[in-house]
Amino acid sequence: MEPVYTPVIGFARTLFAAQGLRFTISGAHQVPRTGGAVMAMNHLSYFDYAYAGLPALDSRRLVRWMAKKEIFDHAVMGPLMRGMKHIPVDREAGAAAFDEAVTALRSGEIVGVFPETTISRSYELREFKTGAVRMAMEAGVPILPTIAWGNHRVWTKDHPKQLGRSRTPITLTVGEPVEVAPGTDPVEATARLRAVMEEMLHRAQDEYEPLTGENAKYAPARIGGAAPTVEDAARLDQEEAAARAARRAERSA
Repeated sequence: MEPVYTPVIGFARTLFAAQGLRFTISGAHQVPRTGGAVMAMNHLSYFDYAYAGLPALDSRRLVRWMAKKEIFDHAVMGPLMRGMKHIPVDREAGAAAFDEAVTALRSGEIVGVFPETTISRSYELREFKTGAVRMAMEAGVPILPTIAWGNHRVWTKDHPKQLGRSRTPITLTVGEPVEVAPGTDPVEATARLRAVMEEMLHRAQDEYEPLTGENAKYAPARIGGAAPTVEDAARLDQEEAAARAARRAERSA
């Protein structure tokens, strides 16, 4: 029981029930009941922080997520994020967040990371940053490869929210822990982690109900869906980053 995290979980589960979300969780037994671990998850939805912690509940564990510091600056979300002991990340200077995450891992916490760092518009895996692997290696803990699918149908980039009773099916899969030996090349280990998670994601997509008609926009182009291709998604991401940088420059002028 935690004074902030526990009530937030209760609220989230009540909300998910009201929405009629249908979760299929596999691999929950892979989450260790004790000790530190890095939970590395693909990123498709604005609600991923809430969804990803569900497989850990069977092991009576809580996940401390690394999240951009702007969320911690929000009047409502900030106190909640700090109360749940999540870790703020300054994208311009991430060393402090890295050190805080390693300290948490060494103290036996599960730390959640999105190696892609931002939501994938193509619904395929973006390129991974090496942070998850480097943290696991530094702290001497395993990585839990975690995949969600269907979650993007509730709320993702470039599409309206679907917060009503949608009865959306969402699959969450935790794979076999990935060990990172001391001295491992972080780039090579990250590539191996990405390959494992890509296989898991493709399997989840193949086993999911067909996304056709209006829902084809939620299926990747690789399997005939109407989502942006990987190349088009990269272009949209670059345009978004440029617009964000322009807004920052305008505010500081």
